[in-house]
Amino acid sequence: MPCGDSALLVELPDLTAVVAYYRGLTGAGAAASLAVPRGIIDVVPAARTVLVTFDPGTIRPSEVREWLEAAEPLDDVLSSGREVTIEVSYDGPDLAETAQFLRMSEAEMVKLHTESEWTGAFSGFAPGFVYLVTTHERLGVPRRNTPRTGVPAGSVGLAGEFSGVYPRSSPGGWQLIGTTMAVLWDASKPEPALIRPGDRVRFVEA
Repeated sequence: MPCGDSALLVELPDLTAVVAYYRGLTGAGAAASLAVPRGIIDVVPAARTVLVTFDPGTIRPSEVREWLEAAEPLDDVLSSGREVTIEVSYDGPDLAETAQFLRMSEAEMVKLHTESEWTGAFSGFAPGFVYLVTTHERLGVPRRNTPRTGVPAGSVGLAGEFSGVYPRSSPGGWQLIGTTMAVLWDASKPEPALIRPGDRVRFVEA
């Protein structure tokens, strides 16, 4: 669908379809199914959509639409692509309560969190905050009934189907299971975000 005069919005059925379609457009995690045309400015995935912005002086909307319609979703990213490893101290204030909710021991929950392969689905909430998804639902937990007014930077959390790392101190309602010293957002770097949509993420117990 048109989104202003310099963007198109693609609606997709679910988050899995968004991740696969985004990979097909950009090559995030694997080879792109098509080359990105000249004039495309940005490709932004969200929970159910992909927004593509472009320069109308360089490429016509009809050409962008043709590219979007020709793209093939890519599901397999295991053979190539960018992998990010994050060391975590599993010492979060919600670790015990979250494990109890999941009906497993703290050690079992940590083992499952570290052995799962997470994928960057989309960014939001704050610069550098990427919503991570995995291939199972065994770590699905509700958000806190009362959000915290301050969550420390580097906090590793779970909420709904997602895991994520707070890049800076901010309010938040996720279940905090650990902390990391990794810098999620550094504006002085050419690529400020440590994790990008399409990246594969591995958590390692520090």
